[in-house]
Formats: sequence, structure tokens, C-alpha cells
Amino acid sequence: MNDNSPTLPWHVIRQDDNGNRYRVGRYATRAEAEKVVAGLEDRGHKQLYWVERADSRTV
Repeated sequence: MNDNSPTLPWHVIRQDDNGNRYRVGRYATRAEAEKVVAGLEDRGHKQLYWVERADSRTV
């Protein structure tokens, strides 16, 4: 990442039925990430989705 790269501190995380966690995407704002989560949940995806700040990730 160079000085001109955008900062994308908000991650959307997905957890499947087996407890495996995956980063779905990275976003500039929490609102943007939450919109993605809402869209996935509205489409009937049954996995668990949530938003985390990159510096607080423990995955």
C-alpha cells in the first residue's frame, strides 16, 4: 500500500455454519460496510455477517 492508496478500515466478515470466518470486503466507512451486510441479509443468505474495524480484528 502506498501513500496514495485509500484507507479501508471497515471489514465485512462472514461466518459459515462450521464456524469458519472470511473477510467479504473492505470499506472506507462503517455505513458503507453495514449497507453491504444489510444487502446480503436481505437476499436470504443464512450465514452470519458483521462489521469490524480493521485494527480490532481478532480473526
